[in-house]
Amino acid sequence: MEVGVGFNFKAALKLKELGFDILVVDWNPKAVETAKGLKLNAVVDDIFNPRLEIYSGASAIYSIRPTPEMMPYLIKLARTIKAPLYIIPFSTDSTPKRMKLENYKGLAIYKLEAKDI
Repeated sequence: MEVGVGFNFKAALKLKELGFDILVVDWNPKAVETAKGLKLNAVVDDIFNPRLEIYSGASAIYSIRPTPEMMPYLIKLARTIKAPLYIIPFSTDSTPKRMKLENYKGLAIYKLEAKDI
């Protein structure tokens, strides 16, 4: 599940192509409609006041370049639904210290595993 997809659908489309069941979430109805036009499952929601029924059952949550303000809410959501969280930040953004940094082919990915929640 990608939270805060905006208009950047590249990762979600690739994951779908690889056979993953992907749901993208954004607060912007136009972004969600664009995602649906690309045959992605998409829903409007606000990470600052999430509707938990949307996220229940997610095997993982990821967010690409979320704003720093979103990060504590992403962590809270991951903890609530007990799903691992992966964040790819802007290079200049700081991330919560409790997340572990992984390097995947030069790409910084911060993760919070379900066992650490």
